[in-house]
Amino acid sequence: MPDTHATPVGQPLRRREDPRLLRGEGQYVGDVPLPGALALAFLRSPVPCGRITELDLDGACEGPGVVGVFTAADLGETGALSVNPVLPRNGETPFPLLAAETVTAVGEPVAAVLAETAPQAQDAADAILLDIDEDAAPPLDHLAAAQSWTDGDAEAGFARAAQVVEVEITHPRLAPTPLEPRGIAVAPDGQGGATVWLSTQTPHRARTELAGILGLDPEALRVIAPDVGGAFGMKASLYPEEVCAVWAALKLGRPVRWIASRSEDFLSATHGRGLRSKGALALDAEGRFLALKARIEAPLGSWLPNSALIPAWNAGRILPGPYVMDALDIETGAQRANLPPVGIYRGAGRPEACALMERLADKAARACGLDPVELRRRNLRPADAMPHRSATGCRLDSGDYPETLALLADKAGYRTLCAERDAARRAGRLFGIGLGFYVEPSGTGWESARVTLDGRGAVVATGGSSQGHGRETALAQVAAEALNLAPERVRVLHGDTAACPAGIGALASRSTPIGASAVLACCAEINERRAEGAALPLTAEIRYEAPNEAWGHGCYLAVLEIDRDTGRPRVHRMMCLDDAGRLINPMLAHGQVTGGCAQGYGEAMMEALHFEDGQLLSGSLMDYAVPRAADTPPLSIHTTQTPTDANLLGAKGLGEAGTIGAPAALLNAAIDALSPLGVEDLQMPLTSLSLWQAIRSASERTE
Repeated sequence: MPDTHATPVGQPLRRREDPRLLRGEGQYVGDVPLPGALALAFLRSPVPCGRITELDLDGACEGPGVVGVFTAADLGETGALSVNPVLPRNGETPFPLLAAETVTAVGEPVAAVLAETAPQAQDAADAILLDIDEDAAPPLDHLAAAQSWTDGDAEAGFARAAQVVEVEITHPRLAPTPLEPRGIAVAPDGQGGATVWLSTQTPHRARTELAGILGLDPEALRVIAPDVGGAFGMKASLYPEEVCAVWAALKLGRPVRWIASRSEDFLSATHGRGLRSKGALALDAEGRFLALKARIEAPLGSWLPNSALIPAWNAGRILPGPYVMDALDIETGAQRANLPPVGIYRGAGRPEACALMERLADKAARACGLDPVELRRRNLRPADAMPHRSATGCRLDSGDYPETLALLADKAGYRTLCAERDAARRAGRLFGIGLGFYVEPSGTGWESARVTLDGRGAVVATGGSSQGHGRETALAQVAAEALNLAPERVRVLHGDTAACPAGIGALASRSTPIGASAVLACCAEINERRAEGAALPLTAEIRYEAPNEAWGHGCYLAVLEIDRDTGRPRVHRMMCLDDAGRLINPMLAHGQVTGGCAQGYGEAMMEALHFEDGQLLSGSLMDYAVPRAADTPPLSIHTTQTPTDANLLGAKGLGEAGTIGAPAALLNAAIDALSPLGVEDLQMPLTSLSLWQAIRSASERTE
């Protein structure tokens, strides 16, 4: 008999993962039992560029507990890391596991030390004598990849424009900072293979890359992603340190563990953002958009992680976002430099595209004498013009953008807020309102699943993974509804290449739109076979290919006040309205939006990595300001649901929404607050110092 239960999809079910984690029963890479494991430590380059002239290992080899000390010469020939070719590349980029003749960034591993304990390994690494000639190697400074898109006649659009506005935006370089740093544990099997526990978003890809780089049969490796304490894109790629750990375990025939320190992650894990963009927008006399020119420069480090080119690609191809535009002229490029690697960070090019368009929209509204909401209303793509294929190849599938803006304005009491702002200004206060309308692509391609139904319930094995974002709960809801079961009768497996079918992983807000659609497809096959009289147990395994990329959208609003004497900003409130298609679990969606908004707030208001001559000046949490719970502003969350035809489930991504819309809204609010002083542009992060300086500069101009 079928279970009697409410329809699981759409219910705010509590995360089934939480009780175990709250009891302290989680198992992270550092918790994996690994008897006799050696600790791995690295000697890292203290300079950003140069030629190695001396590398004396004697002091390390003589250290207590030291089992092995290795350099690039010991590793021999190794393969390169695959890089997603979303942009045309100008040649290949090396992927050194350890620096050989030259170093190319501060923090680059130069030598690896294996010892019985972590302190012994680190002491031995510190005992290595390393000398580098900083004048003997040319610095990195070249374009690694680029692309351009054009549509219509942009020059003609600017020639006939009634108004032209321009903006430049430099996004701060950010450290993703998950709660759990990078970590790997390796247990060799004595037959040339190993089981690898890795804190990763992409266990199957990690196995493929490890095998390719080390020249192994992928079947010789089993990669397990146990509990993962956050990732945010930083754990999407394989790292040189992780490959070294596997190599050392196979070389020495002993288990090996490496857990990065927080400072090592700041120095050598992938960074995010840092992108610079310039935009010019042409408008007619009615405030309608005619043409857009955009130039994007995305930073890369000394080596390229798997998704290194995604931010530059997204920041260009997403333009002009949700707006109708007659003509486009867009160029994007990614530049290598002697700095730590840059990869995807929650949003990955989406916040950059949004910030550029939303700053242009606000500046255009001021130039045209229009309210920012009204100017956007005149230019948002209407619902009856969907789906729409953009000049950059994006297919905006569904959604009523003008209605979303109108709903948010109504729920926020926008007119009342404007009256309050105007009254505050008359009293001498610096008070502003900002908007950030965004669109969010949810990833393309395939994902796999295997579902087995028997008399006890169902087991779902997904090719995706989880980093603490409730995958087990959401996938159980999808399978339970499709198979007419109670969710508690569905068990979900993930993150193990031996137990789960091959998959891409948790990237680009694709886990629900594509990953859950794969589960749904398996359940549909099982139901068809049951209808034909097939007996239990039944198993279906499907590699689901999404026909299109799903595009969510939404709008964020921020109300912000700046202290005239100190520059201290205070965000009075924030509100958002997101449309992510069919929602599987509203509570999980609420959590994703809340967390994304907190990270978006961090970029806008306080986070930034600072370098001087290639040296990291903000390499710890004493110097790098991550938002605390008390820092984040009150957030009112609203949702609508416009299903998509881009996947079987009808869902769109939501995991990055807050990082996309919040920074633009906060930046626009700060500029609006200072606009009575004549301030037209600001750069993030909007710290008290930078805002005070803007106030002082404006005051000096009027004195």
